[in-house]
Amino acid sequence: MTKSPTPRRPDRTSGPAVLRVALLFHASKVYDREILIGIGDYVKQTRVAWDLFLEEDFRFRLDGIHEWEGDGIIADYDDPAVARALAGAHVPVIAIGGSYEDPACYPGQVPYVATDNQLLVARALEHLVEAGVTRFACYSLPESPLNRWAQERERAFSAWLLRNGASGEIHRGLATSAPTWGSATKKLIDWLDSLPKPTGIVAVTDARARQLLQACIVANIAVPDEVAIIGIDNDTLGQHLTRIELSSVSQGTAEMGRRAAQLLHQALSGSPVRGARVVVPPAEVHSRASTARDVQHSPQVMRALYYIRQYACQGIKTEQVAEMMGMSRSSLEMYFRRDLKRSVHDLILQCKLEHCFELLAHTDTGIAEVALASGFRSVQYLNAVFRREVGSTPAVWREARQAVESR
Repeated sequence: MTKSPTPRRPDRTSGPAVLRVALLFHASKVYDREILIGIGDYVKQTRVAWDLFLEEDFRFRLDGIHEWEGDGIIADYDDPAVARALAGAHVPVIAIGGSYEDPACYPGQVPYVATDNQLLVARALEHLVEAGVTRFACYSLPESPLNRWAQERERAFSAWLLRNGASGEIHRGLATSAPTWGSATKKLIDWLDSLPKPTGIVAVTDARARQLLQACIVANIAVPDEVAIIGIDNDTLGQHLTRIELSSVSQGTAEMGRRAAQLLHQALSGSPVRGARVVVPPAEVHSRASTARDVQHSPQVMRALYYIRQYACQGIKTEQVAEMMGMSRSSLEMYFRRDLKRSVHDLILQCKLEHCFELLAHTDTGIAEVALASGFRSVQYLNAVFRREVGSTPAVWREARQAVESR
């Protein structure tokens, strides 16, 4: 399904006609990949006779796109160069991109499938409210024609604050590249230090959210107790790149792909779709450690929990947590018993088990690797802890979960 467009028309003299559809997306981006998955799902489910063409980097072919003898195009209209190149195209075009607050900004009569920026930001802020946050901020991107959806999310953030009588601020930061890493991180830390604590931050992408997490780690700012962070995209790759798992709102990208393919199918069948507008709501809020705040606890417990969340799976012990805090083990245990009614060891074990559950549920990682990645010294020890805490072995727990999900 990943072929390069060529100007040669297929021979349609025998058998059913197979239509050629170009997909103008960046397959290296999680947002684009999930849209492509939705398009592929529609093609498989409906069994439409389409050949799908996907370039590794379609921008190199934009100048000659009008010469391509295909039948239809589904394209990322967040890139202004794409919209310009496809103006006046001789085949049906379906656009996909971010929604506009101003309906007049949509591209004329080109059918448009959009993610709902208003709802994305509202869901993120509502999640932060549930986490006990009353002050908010938005970490965005420098203004650019390539990320005008980020400015739409800023406006959605400001509108939500106004509707709900809440206070907050927007920080765009710097565009990141290797030469600016140091200065970008320093400026980000300065901004984070200036915020009242606690503050909940909505990042316009998971990539921006990961920058926040890294800056908080460097500056020793406790996440989520001092700064709670939620991103947008639910990029699962990012969960492997930070010690604190990131909460995120997943866009309805697969549904966007399906709806775009459906519109193109209608257009190729002769049904009118000109000027159609489809805005797809978010799929889900994924609550993880970066917003799992423990409210009304002492500063000592909050700092210790921050350290435990980062290093539990590296095999830390209660003594190491106490040493980091600069207090005796007995004093630390006193704070934990008073605030949480649990021991430091209990919280370390809870974090290790949560990571174990995540790996068992969402990966095919072998049990031995799960044990090591979760901070257990052996499979036997993991099995013993599972039997005591869960009532089964990790393998049985995984099989039972898979059986439930397959129903």
